[in-house]
Amino acid sequence: MSNESERFHTYIPRDGHGLPHDPFNAIIGPRPIGWISTQSAAGVLNLAPYSFFNAFNYTPPIIGFSSLGKKDTLTNIEATGEFVWNLATQPLAEAMNQSCAAVPPEVNEFALSGLTPLASLIVKPPRVAESPVTMECKCTQIVQLKGIDGVAAPSWLVLGEVVTVHIEQRLLKDGIYDTAAGEPILRGGGPADYFKIEEAQRFRMFRPR
Repeated sequence: MSNESERFHTYIPRDGHGLPHDPFNAIIGPRPIGWISTQSAAGVLNLAPYSFFNAFNYTPPIIGFSSLGKKDTLTNIEATGEFVWNLATQPLAEAMNQSCAAVPPEVNEFALSGLTPLASLIVKPPRVAESPVTMECKCTQIVQLKGIDGVAAPSWLVLGEVVTVHIEQRLLKDGIYDTAAGEPILRGGGPADYFKIEEAQRFRMFRPR
């Protein structure tokens, strides 16, 4: 076996990775996409995808995403305390990608992406009507991230409690949500890598008793 220096590419992040593209977000991946719809205090709609997104708690159900920079989504949530997560799927991939265009705050990404806003049940921001699964959320925490040196990073973790869930009936098989049938797309590394989930990739492994 080769020695460790030959086997591993080892680097200190603060000193740079020495590679053509930072591998961090490719290693921690693929990741679900936080396709977040919000509404400004003045009522302007916003829709944007975030690749640092996940679920964090069962009871109460909490999901969250990290905004790298203070973008319109974060500004709207700070002002209203509400947002909606929409499942990004293979059929909606192009529309999702269009919604991440760098446009002024007054631009409605629903219209820009050819998507339909659908009224939510509890919160004011609308859902993406074309998305088969959506979660209405009320913000619980906004945390500015910081490094081990205590210096604040220009990134904010937004957490929200899910107050309503909408699932298309076709995705419930005998009452169990079918992940593959939802056709979710996941964010990989590199400048343009995405992955999809299909039934052929499923395997089952039960916890030991």
